Amino acid sequence: MSVEQRPRTVGEAPPSLRASDRDRDQVLVLLHTAFAEGRLTEVELDERSDAVLAARTHEELGRMSADLPARTGAPAAPAVGAAGRFQMAYKSRIRRSGRWRLPKKFTSVVYKGESLLDLRAAELDGPLTTIRVVAYKSTVEILVPLGTRVEIGGVGVSAEIEGAEPDGSPVVRIKGIAYKGAIDAKDHIYRR
Repeated sequence: MSVEQRPRTVGEAPPSLRASDRDRDQVLVLLHTAFAEGRLTEVELDERSDAVLAARTHEELGRMSADLPARTGAPAAPAVGAAGRFQMAYKSRIRRSGRWRLPKKFTSVVYKGESLLDLRAAELDGPLTTIRVVAYKSTVEILVPLGTRVEIGGVGVSAEIEGAEPDGSPVVRIKGIAYKGAIDAKDHIYRR
């Protein structure tokens, strides 16, 4: 008995092949990146993440990411003019501090890692800055300048801002989702 199969490309797993934890992790990174880019809603991310964690085969994993752009190898270089709008840490630490220009919209995706986003010396591009953060089994700490109004939303996001901000102060809006992690915004560093 012969079963006709289409030829596979090098490195492509057959659909019925059992998925490994690493395979599931790669699809989760793809989903969280798609959420950070605005391709998926929070509800879609939750539903697909649950399905990925329960997936047993490559075919099941493929269904969760079939309508998203494929990511292969190292992340693609940002488009011209988009430099500084996106940062990603994959099982590592990432830190952005010192004097730098923060665009009006900024995205940070951290997967099983840590991130420090220090805005105290950053130059804001406008009176309102929106930061989208995804922290999957990660901790993201955002330090804002004194006198900055912080607006937070999402799941697993908290703020510890001391004092009232003056009228006309810049606004940093943080939209985030932390799955088994935390996103903390504060205007000071804890001293031990």
